[in-house]
Order: sequence, then C-alpha cells, then structure tokens
Amino acid sequence: MNLPDEKKIDMYVTMLRIRRFEEKIEELVLTGKISGFVHLYIGEEATATGVCAALNKSDYITSTHRGHGHMIAKGGDVKAMMAEIFGKQTGYCKGKGGSMHIADLDLGILGANGIVGGGPPLATGAALSCWYKGTDAVSICFFGDGASNQGTTHEAMNLASVLNLPVVFVAENNHYAEFTRQSRHQNIESIAERAAAYDIPGVVVDGNDLLAVYEAASEAVARAREGKGPTLLECMTYRIKGHFVGDPEAYRQTEEVDAWKVNDKDPIKRFETRLKEMGTLTEEKIQDLRESVRKEIDEAVTFADQSPVPDEKELYTDVYVD
Repeated sequence: MNLPDEKKIDMYVTMLRIRRFEEKIEELVLTGKISGFVHLYIGEEATATGVCAALNKSDYITSTHRGHGHMIAKGGDVKAMMAEIFGKQTGYCKGKGGSMHIADLDLGILGANGIVGGGPPLATGAALSCWYKGTDAVSICFFGDGASNQGTTHEAMNLASVLNLPVVFVAENNHYAEFTRQSRHQNIESIAERAAAYDIPGVVVDGNDLLAVYEAASEAVARAREGKGPTLLECMTYRIKGHFVGDPEAYRQTEEVDAWKVNDKDPIKRFETRLKEMGTLTEEKIQDLRESVRKEIDEAVTFADQSPVPDEKELYTDVYVD
C-alpha cells in the first residue's frame, strides 16, 4: 500500500504513545499510585492503530475492558485519560468511570466497557443511527476472543447482517479469554469462520502487522461506507502482559510470552524495521520520537496527579439514578 511518509510516521507515533501510556500505567499501579483493576494493551498496538487510522473523526468505535489503546488510536487526549484513571475531576468522565469506562462522544468513542460482549450491541446501534440519518459514518466494534462466544455478539452480528448496517466487527484474537486459551473455549481455529453464519465477509489478518491491519480495515470500512454491509475482521495478536496488572499468569509459560517479544513479532519493532528499510525514519529520528512520546506521557501523569478530586456534591451528577 502506497502511503505518504507522514501517515506512516503518525501511525508509528500512535503505537509508541499507546505502549508508553500502558507502561506508565503499569508502573503507577505497581507502586500504588493508582488502584483498581487495569488491563493493558501492550503487544496489540498495531490492531487499534491500523483500524482507527482508516477512520474519520465522525466514525464511531466501541471498546472493551482493555480499551486504552483504542481510545488513543482514535485520538483521545492522554491527559484526560490519565486523569480519569487517577479518579480526578479533569478526567474524561470526571473521575467516575476509571480505566474501563472512558468515553469521548465528540471523537465518536462510545466508551470502553467492563462487560464482556457489551460493545457489539452498542456498535450495531450506532451503525443503525448512521443508516437512519443517511450519513456515511461507520461504526467499529472492538471485541476479544472471549466476547466472540457471547450471545450479545452474535445477536449484534445477525442484526447488522439482516439490516445491512455500516459496522465492522474487529475481533482482537490475543489467544486468551481472561485465563483460558482459545483452543479450550472454541472448536474453531479462526473467529472469522463465524462470519459465514451471517453471510458477511470474514477476514483474517496478522494483527501485529500495522500496514496489513490498515489495508484490511480500510477495505472493510470502505465496503461499509458504500452500503455493502458489515464485515468480521479478525486480527491475530497477543497480549504481552497478563489479563490484568498483578495477574500471576499461572496459565501460560514464560517462553511463550518471550516468543512474542522478538523483533519480527512485536508490532512496534516490526514497523520500526520497515520504516528504516523504506528510508522513512533513521535510528536517530526514532529515538527522538520515543523521547517526545515519553515526555508527553510524563506530562499527562503530572497533570493527573495535580488535578483535583471530584467534589462530593458531584456524586450524582451525570449519573443515572432511578
């Protein structure tokens, strides 16, 4: 795919931003600076970046409990994200949502979701609104291999197929549903095989190859925009960290994890190599970009740390109370 250097560099920086954000979050949890369950996206950066690079600002995405990467890839403000995770008033949801419930409706980010399989009905509903309003906007639904077994996911794909809605279901297959290997909870090798049940395209792509993800996502998004209906796009990837920060990871071997950290599998290292081979970036420029992103995330931490906590009077503000 012939892309301008500016586009390639922008996508590279997005992956760096996701990786550094997550590394910093892990550090803050382990040192007791922030509390609560946090699920990291380290190792999966190419999927969110490649998909969201194919979108417009007016397009929608729904996320998962492992949603920081999606948020950043769609253009989320890392300061507001960090403040939200810190539980501060300056956060996206004024400190009330936390890590698993960050949203930015102005960017079309309909929210991360702590419910496994909670996103597909929301993404399908957003696609229905796009169709009803007659816009060319598209809805993206990120979900994992565990959520691919949920009834909500299948109901959403069925309805999207029946109504020919502009939605792309992006299955991030990182091989584990919480602590259970995919082969132990599914008899199929590929989630994309399930697309046949709804008479929609099922596409499998290397989720750690940024350009491959971008190309596949661009085709699926274009198809949806043209009124040709949904696609199930399966991105084969791997989460380097445990299910959550602090996970003892007794269910997998260290050797398996290490095998995904090598240069030809790690999405960032892979793309760095390609950028240097294409003459797009030098090693010196790469280091400059890394340092710039590091400073950006450090500034986000400072902002969050110095922000005020929510006032007790705001306890029920923006919260639905029956």
